Amino acid sequence: MRHPNVLIAFAAGLLALSACGKDIDKDAVDREFSGVNAIDGAGLTEVMLSAGDPDEAVAYFARSAEQDPTRIDFQRGLAKSLVRAKRYPEATSAWTQVIAHEGSTNDDRVALADALIRSNNWAQAEQVLNDIPPTHETFQRYRLEAMIADSHQQWQKADSFYEVAAGLTTKPASVLNNWGYSKLSRGDYADAEKLFADAIRQDPKLFTAKNNLVLARGAQGNYALPVMQMTQVERAELLQTLGLAAVKRGDVEIGKGLLRDALETHPQHFEAAARALDALEGTVTN
Repeated sequence: MRHPNVLIAFAAGLLALSACGKDIDKDAVDREFSGVNAIDGAGLTEVMLSAGDPDEAVAYFARSAEQDPTRIDFQRGLAKSLVRAKRYPEATSAWTQVIAHEGSTNDDRVALADALIRSNNWAQAEQVLNDIPPTHETFQRYRLEAMIADSHQQWQKADSFYEVAAGLTTKPASVLNNWGYSKLSRGDYADAEKLFADAIRQDPKLFTAKNNLVLARGAQGNYALPVMQMTQVERAELLQTLGLAAVKRGDVEIGKGLLRDALETHPQHFEAAARALDALEGTVTN
């Protein structure tokens, strides 16, 4: 990614170009570039939130929030960057600071609940969501409500929340995958298969949905890979998943054959499949 100093130089260059033919007070220009606000004006905040090293973004927003603690956008940027960096306990603390700000919104509270779930603090996340008015109906809110209902095995409630969440976004692949996994965990393999297939149609590159689809098919004794977009490496990994699913159902010989196919398909040495096959053949031999 472009580092902050490169973006600063770029912004300064644009300012210099725009100054051609005009009288500009140099001291005023220096003052404009003396703090982080001018950098923010050049779009660095959005760049740091969407690209590059998450830890770099954390450092940038931590520094910016320290320089101007009244700016809630810097506090939000810090909290979001900590989530991207998978530093969830710190993200929880950062989001707690955000919602203490007078400019905080219900979306910020939903983001806090998300960070709490990522930190495995489900009870507190549920309480945060319960304190948000029911009129706040967003994809993110219903996605989290569905996950919490799942954790309580409240299946009907979870299905309702997943359905609403899927209808509130133009990119439902991830929530359809989560919903499918919920069905998979309940043993509703046929429904799970349909949801995973829908998720893949929405996002053909979503490998977790492909892997879950194979698990759902394998659990029903269907050991054929579905027709879908996949790389050679993905095909090998999916054959391995299918092989292990077959073994779990007691179809050991079929599972061994699928693992051999995975080894032959993978363009490089496939250590995980090799270990699984060695273990199975050792068990059968013994």
